[in-house]
Amino acid sequence: MSISSALSAGVSGLAANSTRLANISDNIANSGTYGYKRVDTSFESMVINQGRGGGLYTAGGVRASTSRLVDQRGNLVPTAHPMDIAISGRGMLPVIHAAALASGPGTQRELVMTTTGSFRTDDQGYLRTGSGLVLMGWPANADGTISSQPRDSATGLQPILINPSQTAADPTTRINLRVNLPADDAVAGAAGDAWEMEVEYFGNLGNSERMAVSFTPEVAGAAGTRTNRWTMEIRDSAIIDDPATPADDSLIGVYTLEFQGGQSGGGTLAGVTTVTGGAYSAATGLLTVPGANGPMTINLGRYGDSQGITQLSAGFSPANVTKNGSPVGNLTALEIDESGHLRATYDTGFTRTLYQVPLVGVPNPNGLIAMDNQTYKISPQSGAFYLWDAGDGPTGAIAGYAREASTTDVAAELTDLIQTQRAYTSNAKVIQTVDEMLQETANLKR
Repeated sequence: MSISSALSAGVSGLAANSTRLANISDNIANSGTYGYKRVDTSFESMVINQGRGGGLYTAGGVRASTSRLVDQRGNLVPTAHPMDIAISGRGMLPVIHAAALASGPGTQRELVMTTTGSFRTDDQGYLRTGSGLVLMGWPANADGTISSQPRDSATGLQPILINPSQTAADPTTRINLRVNLPADDAVAGAAGDAWEMEVEYFGNLGNSERMAVSFTPEVAGAAGTRTNRWTMEIRDSAIIDDPATPADDSLIGVYTLEFQGGQSGGGTLAGVTTVTGGAYSAATGLLTVPGANGPMTINLGRYGDSQGITQLSAGFSPANVTKNGSPVGNLTALEIDESGHLRATYDTGFTRTLYQVPLVGVPNPNGLIAMDNQTYKISPQSGAFYLWDAGDGPTGAIAGYAREASTTDVAAELTDLIQTQRAYTSNAKVIQTVDEMLQETANLKR
């Protein structure tokens, strides 16, 4: 009977608008929740029996369909902490629940995702949010590189563990010699005295060592002629002399340096001849010497390079000598860059990469299963996940000092709220009208 179907349609209208009201209330309640993705409600008609003539019609009613719009991006809100993390684009941060840490290393843990988080180290050193989400990443090697990792599996990911009292040393591997040698000393008949300098460097254990470098001009030949030739000797203080041998064990390299004297490129390096020690590369301007802590490169500059070692008519100038490396330092700060590299800064100025945080991408973000604390997990509708380097493929860059705001537009939700209220009232009026009509029908039987 059509009047009965009208009653059912009105009831379905009340139920559908109740669902929409619940979703609107959830959106408004989470308008200030970082990383919240609003829920959208759409109505779909139901057709039970569409008659083909005779004026027969049966009302089917309406059905509410809800979906969480995970692919919508909220605005980035700047913060004052480097480990407040958001994503400027597509992709999600891999996290696990803190309770999963109790399962121990090597255990397969359920990977969940979130788009933003305020991460801090807990009492054990794990980087986690206040709600118990632990950030995951690939650990870096000692030299800061990231080993090749599986991209379609979470087996390579580890909970990010930071020891706040950790110390680290950065051994010196390169010294840049920006030195000027006095041209007037490389004249036949000059005194021929050697110029000496010491360069502090840091060993593999953070210990302070000295690299002694001496430059002796060649002064043989006809009086007044310029030789433009020097002998460079390099000694490493970390190498202890063996008293049983007459040789100078600390001497790790002897080289002959020649400089240009012509109008073009005068005073720049023209040739390096190895007497003893490692080889010089004309292509890079680097000299490799076998130091006590392993091979070390000394940058003399390429041939004709005015920024390298020079021989000009000026005083001996070793002021522009620089090096990498640092002594033992204490951890002072953590930061994450756009590509997801988590770096630690020490009080000596040394910066070291500890982890790389990838971004999780899925074909259909709106098919993810929503969970508490703005987290999501994989479903058949979302498709399989893939771990991207931040900024590669379809993913955006990682932003530190930022949080992602809620995607709720309060003004739009209040407008929907008014529409929902009116629709609910109208459906209630339909039910009231059907009730009155049925009452009239009942009165006819008296």
